[in-house]
Amino acid sequence: MEFDTTTPQWQSGDKNSFGYPFTTENWPVQIGQISEDIQTTLSGLPEGDAKSEGQAIIDQIAQLKHEVQQDLPLTPLEDDGTGDIPAYNTELAQRGATTWLDGAWLFACCYFFRRIQNLFSTSKHWKNYDVFARSKISGFRASRPAVLELAAQYKTVISSLQSSHTIQGVETPQQLEQAQEILFIEMAEICLWGNKTDLSLHTNVTEEDIQKLQGSKVRKASEKKILVNDLSKAFAVLNEALKTGKSQRRVDFVLDNAGFELFVDLVLAGYLLSTGLATNVVLHPKNFPWFVSDVVTKDIADLLDALKNGEDFFQSKQNGQSNAELDSLSFLHQNWTTLQQEGKLVIKTHSFWTHGGSFWRLPATAPDLYEDLKQSELVIFKGDLNYRKLIADAEWAPTKPFSEAIGPLGPGSGLRVLALRTCKADAVCGLPEGKDEQLRGTQEGGPGPQRRWAWHGEWAVIQFCDGK
Repeated sequence: MEFDTTTPQWQSGDKNSFGYPFTTENWPVQIGQISEDIQTTLSGLPEGDAKSEGQAIIDQIAQLKHEVQQDLPLTPLEDDGTGDIPAYNTELAQRGATTWLDGAWLFACCYFFRRIQNLFSTSKHWKNYDVFARSKISGFRASRPAVLELAAQYKTVISSLQSSHTIQGVETPQQLEQAQEILFIEMAEICLWGNKTDLSLHTNVTEEDIQKLQGSKVRKASEKKILVNDLSKAFAVLNEALKTGKSQRRVDFVLDNAGFELFVDLVLAGYLLSTGLATNVVLHPKNFPWFVSDVVTKDIADLLDALKNGEDFFQSKQNGQSNAELDSLSFLHQNWTTLQQEGKLVIKTHSFWTHGGSFWRLPATAPDLYEDLKQSELVIFKGDLNYRKLIADAEWAPTKPFSEAIGPLGPGSGLRVLALRTCKADAVCGLPEGKDEQLRGTQEGGPGPQRRWAWHGEWAVIQFCDGK
């Protein structure tokens, strides 16, 4: 807490913030879905210790639901030997008798999912169980139309680069640079809007709902919904490193959701590597299941397996998938697997990404990670939670410059930060003067003290800060 901003953070009990309905409505639903998932697994187990322990976890999940609904105090976590529990418990003690609706929403969010993980990590038979795996897999399978569309586009672009070292229809170096910037912006915006399928927000999403959030027509219509777009600045940095012949041009992705969003992250990563805008890409997943659909290392392997076995995974016989579509999926699998084998696509985990505080704490509490990220040309932070942590989930004025709101990760930090965020919470900064007021005036329900326009992923910001 000592390294955080003194600007007040958004509170879960503030009825004018998204934290209040999320805590009182979304979390009880999520807890019910977690119990159903465990019960489904239990139905396939023989009688024995594992089944008894699973039932005990369901009982503990029910207790958590009771505590949330009754707004009881947050309790210390049992030490599971992973190293981060003392920090959580120390912060709990520092915050005093904090209840679910009486404290910082960011910390309550992180504690909620760490508490759930604690039930599994302290067990004997369920230590490696991902209670969100089924929802992540079904969500990706439901994304089939958008996956096939992007796979075909990716294959066309990358095949052209591999065969002729240029982009089809491009003749001069100047045209190539312009084409690369256009494609970078397009793929980064695809990467941005992939975040709309966040399963922690859409607790009852259907396959039809998911498909309505995806596809080129949807993305085209959403261009005007990007309130700030600094992608040209980010491209300029990467392109300058390429033109000057810098030998190591590393780009990092601090990942958010698995499934379709991870898929579009890899589309952008593969493009950067194929054009030479990056020589290597580092992916940063979480080290345990987190915020329903966040990426863990296994999700990356599962996605590659799904592409390798596209006919079975996407049930192509039932859906009339063509050979060309299957070839595109196979191309992606081969391309991304090769990049991994060549050491150009690397996975790194760190416990810091699941800590309970903001990224303002990074230099002091995870200096090893901080120094490593300084080696990167560009660190891309994906999604709403990473954005909230970047700006400390503070109640900034909406016009507060992004470079100031990210505190120690701003100017002079040694980091170049690019945030790709669809807005799903109140915290926001860097907006043009009067934009927040304008959006409040047109939001559903009309003007008022709530920033409802920022709650549902309809609007987005792409913000860059050069701290080198």
